[in-house]
Amino acid sequence: DVQLQASGGGLVQAGGSLRLSCAASGFTFDDYDIGWFRQAPGKDREGISCISSSDGSTYYAHSVKGRFTISSDNAKNTVYLQMNSLKPEDMAVYYCAARASCFSDYVPYWGQGTLVTVSS
Repeated sequence: DVQLQASGGGLVQAGGSLRLSCAASGFTFDDYDIGWFRQAPGKDREGISCISSSDGSTYYAHSVKGRFTISSDNAKNTVYLQMNSLKPEDMAVYYCAARASCFSDYVPYWGQGTLVTVSS
């Protein structure tokens, strides 16, 4: 079975940090780019970061650039999202997903979400 297991969410004060993990299994990890998305209450889902499986290039939404860092451990089929300088507006359910490409809207596999709560 395909699984994308996101973990690492929790409650943090504004200005704090969290590291999310996305452990993938059941598919060929190297065939997909891995992206992080988030959805805040009452808002649309937002793509915030992506890492290319081909060359490790990374991409960030303007809202998180400079604060969040995506990385990949291919030996563990795991992608991480280091989130620093968290703001109340970062509070959302965070999802990881396997994308056909960081530039494609086609997302064949989604993981379950992990909740990030940021207190002010």
